[in-house]
Amino acid sequence: MSDPAPEFGGTGPVRDGFALDEVALEAWMKSQVPGFRSPMCVEQFRGGQSNPTYKVWTAGGSYVLRKKPSGLLQRGAHAVDREARIMSALERVQYPVPHVHAICMDESLLGSWFYVMDHVEGRIFWDATLPACEAPERAALYDSMNSTLAQLHRVNPESIGLADYGRAGNFYARQIATWTRQYRDAEEAGTDANMDRTIEWLESHMPQDDGEASLVHGDYRIDNMIFHPSEPRVTAVLDWELSTIGHPGADFAYHAMMYHMPPHIVAGLGGCGTPPAGIPDEGAYLASYCARTGRAGLPGYRYGLAFNFFRLAAIFHGIKARVIRGTAASASAADRARAFPELAAIAWELAGSADGP
Repeated sequence: MSDPAPEFGGTGPVRDGFALDEVALEAWMKSQVPGFRSPMCVEQFRGGQSNPTYKVWTAGGSYVLRKKPSGLLQRGAHAVDREARIMSALERVQYPVPHVHAICMDESLLGSWFYVMDHVEGRIFWDATLPACEAPERAALYDSMNSTLAQLHRVNPESIGLADYGRAGNFYARQIATWTRQYRDAEEAGTDANMDRTIEWLESHMPQDDGEASLVHGDYRIDNMIFHPSEPRVTAVLDWELSTIGHPGADFAYHAMMYHMPPHIVAGLGGCGTPPAGIPDEGAYLASYCARTGRAGLPGYRYGLAFNFFRLAAIFHGIKARVIRGTAASASAADRARAFPELAAIAWELAGSADGP
């Protein structure tokens, strides 16, 4: 796995407060992971804002362990069981996900629920401009991202045992209520005027529900994918904690936030003007997705952008609360917490242009 951004990628020693009972873990893996062979060594990934994530090195191969954090948790957050379930289901239809070996819901073992999956070798890009790539490879990498998201939205949830994975219909109403509640429940992190205005605007301008529903990833970003070591294609989509049955247009709008996202917050193209050679502009990227999913267009796209910046701001607000509580999973959590007001401001700015093209 490449590590071009050491502050986010790669592994290092397990940080204070995140140690695992390695004796108990090794015994569990021997019983649950085919081919497991001692000795074992555990390191912690530097990224991973929500669920602590570890690399488990063994004589038989390497694995990734993701677990709920310890301490006070917001209701419905840190759903590692949902991550494991959807990846196991999608693997059956050859969707690019890591193989999940087992999930443990016995909190007495490591202090919280966790699961173990294969470690997938490849490239992770932390800079959406892909500065080390030539134009043809940039184009192919973006096309692969677009195609892989469209492929997800074409999967029938019922056909892979996920008919009960979420509720169809009224997606925006339910999501806005959920993230508003999470924002307001994290009282220790305070409030923000732009966030409050955006919530009011989203509630009063909600588009009419069209009943469309599919599996949605919920956090589909370039840095949540592993690309083949030498070929321009997605080999694994990661971080499924926010996945559900939802509106595919909203899921695409979340992905397309990269065209407006300042790169110092998460991987984005915001502020770079015309995208670097090979990277399609926003309109062309949207058109490619619509063609792949049989749409003439994506009504409410701008509303979806405003909503998704609001939702990401709510997530970062939750990170801020965990920093204050001392339970934040990532070494870079404080930087995420400081970015919350900027995301809220972008959400409010986009709300004013939601009726535009």
